[in-house]
Amino acid sequence: MAGPALLGACGFQLRQPPEFGFGSVYLAVPGNSPLVAELRRNLQSARNLRVLDAGEPPQSADVVLELGPERRLKTVVARSSGGQIREFQLRTIISFNLRRPNGATVIPPTELSQHRDISFNESAVLSKEAEENLLYRDMQADLVQQLMRRLAAVKT
Repeated sequence: MAGPALLGACGFQLRQPPEFGFGSVYLAVPGNSPLVAELRRNLQSARNLRVLDAGEPPQSADVVLELGPERRLKTVVARSSGGQIREFQLRTIISFNLRRPNGATVIPPTELSQHRDISFNESAVLSKEAEENLLYRDMQADLVQQLMRRLAAVKT
């Protein structure tokens, strides 16, 4: 029974949604990709933050978050002595900027990226494809968390 008391005494606490220095954000995002949906979900879970998008005017928000399209790259990084592919590097890159509705820059255009290495085996193509999709989803979640931390660092 002493475990919870000790954890509380050391300053441990579960991760909380970030606190933002602005009260509303307008999402200027291309389409409705899984990354955009995850970002919107994370922003909406924040306390005291109103998320505006296509149906509302951007001038009614404190800040405007502009997100570029998500780019996914797959590069060969290793081959066997016979020329067979043995390893790929998967990369996901997003770009964003944060500005005020009047155009004043809050966060200049910034790129965030994640990469993962994945081995390749011709006899397990279907399972490697599923693993690749799982790694892309993991990178997407990491990028959204990075973006949330960047936005939480903004003080207005």
